Amino acid sequence: MCGIVGFVGNRQAAPVLLEGLSKLEYRGYDSAGLAVRDGDGDIEIVKAKGRLKVLEEKTNDGQALSGDCGIGHTRWATHGEPSEGNAHPHCNADGSIVGVHNGIIENYQELKQKLLKHGYTFYSGTDTEVAIKLVDYYYKKYLGTPVDALNHAMVRIRGSYALAVMFKDYPEEIYVARKDSPMILGVADGESYIASDVPAILKHTRNVYYIGNMELGRVQKGKITFYNLDGDEIEKELVEIKWDAEAAEKAGFEHFMIKEIHEEPKAVQDTLNSVIHDGRIDLAEMGLDDEIIRGVSQIYLVACGSAYHAGMSAQYAIEDLAKIPVRVELASEFRYREMPLDEKGLVVVISQSGETADSLAALRKAKSCGIRTLAVVNVVGSSIAREADNVFYTLAGPEIAVATTKAYSTQLIACDILAVQFAKARGTIDEERYAYLIEELLSLPDKITRVLQDKERIQWFAAKQSASKDVFFIGRGIDYAIAMEGSLKMKEISYIHSEAYAAGELKHGTISLVEDGTLVVGVLTQSSLYEKTLSNMVECKSRGAYLMGLTTYGHYNIEDTADFVTYIPKTDEHFAASLAVVPLQLMGYYVSLARGLDVDKPRNLAKSVTVE
Repeated sequence: MCGIVGFVGNRQAAPVLLEGLSKLEYRGYDSAGLAVRDGDGDIEIVKAKGRLKVLEEKTNDGQALSGDCGIGHTRWATHGEPSEGNAHPHCNADGSIVGVHNGIIENYQELKQKLLKHGYTFYSGTDTEVAIKLVDYYYKKYLGTPVDALNHAMVRIRGSYALAVMFKDYPEEIYVARKDSPMILGVADGESYIASDVPAILKHTRNVYYIGNMELGRVQKGKITFYNLDGDEIEKELVEIKWDAEAAEKAGFEHFMIKEIHEEPKAVQDTLNSVIHDGRIDLAEMGLDDEIIRGVSQIYLVACGSAYHAGMSAQYAIEDLAKIPVRVELASEFRYREMPLDEKGLVVVISQSGETADSLAALRKAKSCGIRTLAVVNVVGSSIAREADNVFYTLAGPEIAVATTKAYSTQLIACDILAVQFAKARGTIDEERYAYLIEELLSLPDKITRVLQDKERIQWFAAKQSASKDVFFIGRGIDYAIAMEGSLKMKEISYIHSEAYAAGELKHGTISLVEDGTLVVGVLTQSSLYEKTLSNMVECKSRGAYLMGLTTYGHYNIEDTADFVTYIPKTDEHFAASLAVVPLQLMGYYVSLARGLDVDKPRNLAKSVTVE
């Protein structure tokens, strides 16, 4: 969740580190800190509570720190409250070993007790300080190299971590170690970079190394050496990042979120074009030919958050089109449940970052059971992408806003593509139906653009609802899955309590919460369920609810019931989520904007949940 940067080069490190942290502030923003090695060899640490701008002011935009080697961190608090004392970097007693850390050390209390017995004292409530002092302990005990000290510490630490550590005895060097938390290392023009996510270093280099699990690295000017857990040197492949650095900037938009909503047509188009050629879907490159597809007996869609909602929508489409049983599982539950898994099944793990801790653990559980795994991820070279048997890359590009929009839309498209191809391979649709569905998929980017043209009306309505205390989203079938994502968008960035309900469940308790003025958003894109959901909306209105309807063009009788209606173009109803979610994303954005909130960085949230 937190953000790490590091730099060793031929210029002042602090401004480079601050710039990198600004690109990662979406990952953590409770506090921030820098550690830079000065000309005398000392490591100077500066930390600040709050947003990154506080640290920038404290260091005069980095000019107050001198040195060409340093590390930086933005923190999302786990162990220890947000404070300057708990902020990273952390150090040993004499400041000769300094480090930053992402992840959670599960046995930090046990390690802390060990260190206390050896005379160590602690100034923070963090697990990171424990890790740094454990490295210090082994460094002094065995009188070895930083690699030796880190190796010994890694064997003792349980949990997840990405560590970047500087040793006073080793000038112009940074040592890194990784287990289950993301980290990339880049080189260019005699300089080296460390980051927990691509945007932090895109401006400087596109040539990066992905450090593997339980591996270490020695970072020097323009050179990075990798080691395994035994301390043996290993070779790594240099990978070119295809993202354009400008794609990670706001490009004139007020917030990343609204920019990324406007990028949905292109993201969806790029994802479609990656697998649809000459009117046919080709999944051979990801290792899913028709023979393999026909051998799949059941699909498990495993994900967290918005990706889980994409799976919910996909469940309806895959089961209806391909006639194959589908289970949608929360990764945090799947990884701990003891349930029978069909050995001929396919586990599809959906994750934007490819680093989501619970999803990665679920993937590993499936692989340990010998079940084929498919990753639907947006980040090339991420942990989930590397470990899955097959990978479907969603081409959303960098997504910076904490609340996902375009990445979610590409997940929907990827799952719909799987639904259509599974149906064709299994013979549940004929050639004519196959061609029609592909044509409908290819029409979605233009239709999303048409939906965006109605944003001013949605902004007007959202401004009127900014004082709402409760919002309920209802729908049936795919519309219920859409409602779940709409509700999440509302609550996570506007801080208004909102819930999504299957419309048929209203009378089983939920409707007692409806009172005068309660906003109820009805999603009605499924023609066979339209009248039933409309009837549920009437029941809410009779109890004082204020109604918003979201439906397809042609269902104009809804205006007799709803107080406000927004329409989407007609498409095959299996793919309606790709269009219907856009007004709900805009709704959440504009309500948050009207309430004067930080849209891109909602409180208590981080972009990638890389810890449990």
